Parts: sequence; C-alpha cells; structure tokens
Amino acid sequence: MIRALSLIAAMSLAACGTPQTARQATGTLTLPPMNTFANATPGRPTQSNSTLARDFIDLTFTLENGQNLPVFTRFEGPIAVRVLGRAPTSLTRDLDSLIERLRREARIDIQRANANADAQITVQPVTRAQIQRVAPSAACFVRPNVSNWSEYRARRNDPETFWNRLTERKKMAIFLPIDVSPQEIRDCLHEEIAQSLGPVNDIYRLTQSVFNDDNFHTVLTGFDMLILRATYDTSLRTGMSRAEVTARLPAIFQRINPRGGRASIANIRPVNPAWQEAITIATNPGENRGRRLTAARRAVVLAGGFGATDTRLAYSHYVLGRLSLARNPDQALGNFLAAGKIYQNRPDTAIHEAHVAMQIAAFQLSAGRAEVALGLVDRNIDTVTQSEHAALLSLLLLIKAEALAVLDRPSDSATAQNDALAWARYGFGKEADIRARVSEIRAISPRTRLDSPT
Repeated sequence: MIRALSLIAAMSLAACGTPQTARQATGTLTLPPMNTFANATPGRPTQSNSTLARDFIDLTFTLENGQNLPVFTRFEGPIAVRVLGRAPTSLTRDLDSLIERLRREARIDIQRANANADAQITVQPVTRAQIQRVAPSAACFVRPNVSNWSEYRARRNDPETFWNRLTERKKMAIFLPIDVSPQEIRDCLHEEIAQSLGPVNDIYRLTQSVFNDDNFHTVLTGFDMLILRATYDTSLRTGMSRAEVTARLPAIFQRINPRGGRASIANIRPVNPAWQEAITIATNPGENRGRRLTAARRAVVLAGGFGATDTRLAYSHYVLGRLSLARNPDQALGNFLAAGKIYQNRPDTAIHEAHVAMQIAAFQLSAGRAEVALGLVDRNIDTVTQSEHAALLSLLLLIKAEALAVLDRPSDSATAQNDALAWARYGFGKEADIRARVSEIRAISPRTRLDSPT
C-alpha cells in the first residue's frame, strides 16, 4: 500500500501577511536538542463492536482501488523485521518502539532481526527522489513478495507482487525516504508496517485511524491496534473466505473488546465515487491549482448530502480552506470555521479539530487577537501531544510564542519558542525547513508588521 504525501510537507499557515512581512528574516536561531515522544498513550476506540467488525471487513477484503481480495491473509507464525542499508538513529528508535507496541497492544509475535537474517518484513530506506520516480504521489509504500529495492525494481510488473493477487503473506518490503524529517520516517513506519501485517485499505470515514487518506492521525491508534489484534486472533487463518471471517468476527470483538457490546455486523457503507474522485483531485499536489480548487468546491457540495455532521463534509471544507489561503483568506477562514464546527462537536475528532485550530489561531494572531490565539493553542496542546504530531505541535507553540510576545510576556514567549524548536527538529527536520516555519509565523504577527519599514 502507499502512504500519501504527508500533511507535514503541505502544512502552511494562514496567508495573512503582506509581501513585505513574508520576507522577514528569522535572525539567529539556536536550535535546542530534539524532543521525542515518550511512551504512547492511545485512547480506546469508541465504536461499537458491530461497527468495528464492519470496518474490519472493509479494511481487510477491499483494496483502495475498490477491488476485492478473494481470501483473508496474514503472516502465520513469528514475524521478523529487518532494516537494510543506512538507517538514521530516529528510525531505529521509532521502529523498536512500534514493535514493542505491536507486541503489547495487538498481541502480535513480532521482533527485530539482523539485516542479514531471513525476515518476513524488510524496511529499506531510499531517497525521496527514488520513491517519486516510481510512485509520484507517495511518501512511502509497501510491496508483497519482494525483499529489497533491487528486487522490487526488477519485479515491478510481476503480477506476483500485486496486492490484488495476494493469497498468502510470506514477505513484504517497505520503502521509505531517508532524506526527510524523523516524523515523516516514523509515520511511514507505522502505516506501512501495519499494512504489511493486515489492513489493505484506506477509508475516509475512519476518524480514529491511520487507515484514512486524510492523514490527520500519524501513529497507530487504539482502533488500529484493535483491528490488528483481531487480525491475529487464533480463530482466524490465512485462506479463509470473507463469509468465514465475517462469521467469526462478533465473537472475536466481544472477547478482545468487551466494552464494545454484543451485536451483529453493521451494514457495509458504500463509497461515494463522485466525492472520492473530487477529494482525490483536490488533495493531489500534482494537479494544477485551478483544477484542485474546482474539485474541492465540488467535494463540499457532494459531502453536504452525507449529513451536516459527517466528517467527509468537514474534511472537504478543510481542504478547500487550505487551497483558498493564498488568494482568498476570508473564504479560507470561513471554510476552516465550518470544518471546526463539525469536528468540535464530535467525540472522535479531537486531532482533526486541532489541525483546524492551528489555522484559525494563525488568523487570530494576524488580526491582533493574541489572547484568542493563545486560548486556541492551549486548548489543543494536550491532544496534539497525545497524538504524537510533532510538526503540528511545533507550529502551535510557535504561534503561542509570538502571541505571548505580542502580549509583552518575553520570558514565557522564549520558553514556548524553545519548546517549539525542539519539536520542530523532530517534526520538520532540516534547519532550513524550521527557519521557514518560524519566518511564516513572524510574517503574520502584528508585532513584526509594526517593526517593518513602510
């Protein structure tokens, strides 16, 4: 499967500054040591077991392109994971942490192996350019029945490596970029290893999962771990039909998630192909801006038919807001507010609300409402920290630092800025990228505009 290009790469702020302020230099930046997240604390899924069973079927038997898989597949027996080639320190640390979580939360028999060992899953870092040449819209991807990059290149067109031919899992190879931020590498590890192990689909309706192309969640959630735990339940085995798996799911979920209740499997919800096409075009950075805007507006109209609280409507507004930022900030703000209204009234979209809050906080800071911006940031810091989204956390803290400076609280501002830069080292990686983010914040600040020459 393929992880789409990350939100990190496109995470820009509200374009409220003038051309002059957008060129403000960041001055001297002394970067503190990189912050990393400690033990993960994922929340339990809030869905009923009937909904979980339905989602399991959709994730397991249907590919992203809508094709159905003939049988259930997973690895049978212990699973070894090896890393080939140069691996940054952050990759090793994050992979070890992920494997520990998979063992503890999903109860999967998985462990690290040496590079020269026989392994079921191979992780091979390559350059972003190498990935873009074979999968232009992908940040990273996983392919069945190959063991390394050379074999993948040689067998790219071999049907035995296609997902729609999968009838058993013997080996998987994950290719992720080595020349990106630590967070982007970690995000790829989480989604691609999870898809190596089980789920083969991404579904927009899943609000508490990385198996969703909106990319709001960046590490495996409690929902994801429960799906993987069900995948490796002893009552399932490779080769079972959809009907055989479906018959066993109610008992499986009642056993592993007793709080989810006893129920039959919820009805499968069909994908709306028109909305899916519109949102795919709107979020594709390879499309021209005009076509993306038209598609985003169409996505909003189509999603309106799903209901006033549907997350697909919220996401459509969010995407249209982002695309409108540069040329129509007022329209962008209206769309962010519409998205935020939906997200804040649901119990399962806290991290989605935080993404929207970051954009609205930037507008408030630009308008001189530093107290309002500060309140928005503070209400979302804990959610973003729990979600382990360092890039978003860094941006929120940079907004907070600038808001505190506007409020003439220099000591608190310096503390927030130092924290922001420490998280930026993990979330954005390169110093040039960190400087660019700091410059964006300073460009929208009324304090900077007052200091600018006329």
